[in-house]
Amino acid sequence: MSSNVSSPPKRGSIFEPRRIGEMSVGGKVIVYGLLLLWTAFVLFPLYWVFVTSFKLPIDVNSGPFYLPFVDFQPNLHAWHDLLVTGLGDTAKPYINSIIIALSSTVLCMLIGSMAAYALARMTYKPKLGTIFLFVLLMIGMAVAVGIAGVDWRIAAAVAVALFVLLARALANRFKHAVGNGDILFWIISQRILPPVVTVIPIYMMFQNLRLLDTHIGIILCYTVVNLPIVVWLMYDFFESIPIDLEESAELDGASRFFIFFDIVLPLARAGLAATTLLVLILSWNEYVLALFLSTTKAQTMPILVAAMNAGEKGILWWTMSVVIIIMILPVILMALILQRFIAKGVLLGAVKG
Repeated sequence: MSSNVSSPPKRGSIFEPRRIGEMSVGGKVIVYGLLLLWTAFVLFPLYWVFVTSFKLPIDVNSGPFYLPFVDFQPNLHAWHDLLVTGLGDTAKPYINSIIIALSSTVLCMLIGSMAAYALARMTYKPKLGTIFLFVLLMIGMAVAVGIAGVDWRIAAAVAVALFVLLARALANRFKHAVGNGDILFWIISQRILPPVVTVIPIYMMFQNLRLLDTHIGIILCYTVVNLPIVVWLMYDFFESIPIDLEESAELDGASRFFIFFDIVLPLARAGLAATTLLVLILSWNEYVLALFLSTTKAQTMPILVAAMNAGEKGILWWTMSVVIIIMILPVILMALILQRFIAKGVLLGAVKG
């Protein structure tokens, strides 16, 4: 007598999802395993720096030790030498970096955001001949100051006066004009140029203006260098904002500045936060310009870190690790603060879309 009992259903493969829209068990294992591996790869240098800051010189020179209290006994001598014994040498560059980076970032975001908004909402058609005239007068002013020894204030006043007079007299003769796209490309092309190419002229100019080794000089220089990035990035964010909101506010009597600060900027806060973080990192880590434009009064943290490689005792890895840790802390803190605004802005854009 044959049995008609059916066999139990076979379980599906671990790579087959149980429900639509859900990842399979095998897929989760592979994806999260790769993410954990990549996280360990990215965070290991930070872990190594953190562990090295608690090592004695003999532990650093004897071989690779990874685990505190297992491979070696942690010690605070590097932290004590840097933050207690050598606090004066560390605090001044640290404060300089905070002042210069924050000030240049705020100034850069303010000017760059307004310039990007103007390019996104207004049409400009400057004459090409007028631009060439301005460049020639600037070259003439530089020659007069650098070679003839003319006072820069007098040279600048003469150049501006000549530009106003000649531009008004010859404006109708210039036919070719540039548009917003040309202006935007010219702005970003300034960032393509390596800063090391212009550092010597900047040094000579700051020397005549007595801005070497000053906070205001380095802040202005960092602002000019990072301004094209702000204009280029914020332009795309302003372009994505519907113009209907601004037109409705104009009908209600709102001024252009009110629309920009109270309507446009809150809608572009995701881009504003991301761009601010990028500019802050670039200003905080700038080395070449700080090397040429500062000596003692306005020295920043990258210069302090580089100076540790030129010591007579060699590279003090334990002390340098402490410097690196305290150097990256403000950037990490700013990233955590701005992350909330970036997430809110992305979510707001997704809901509106």
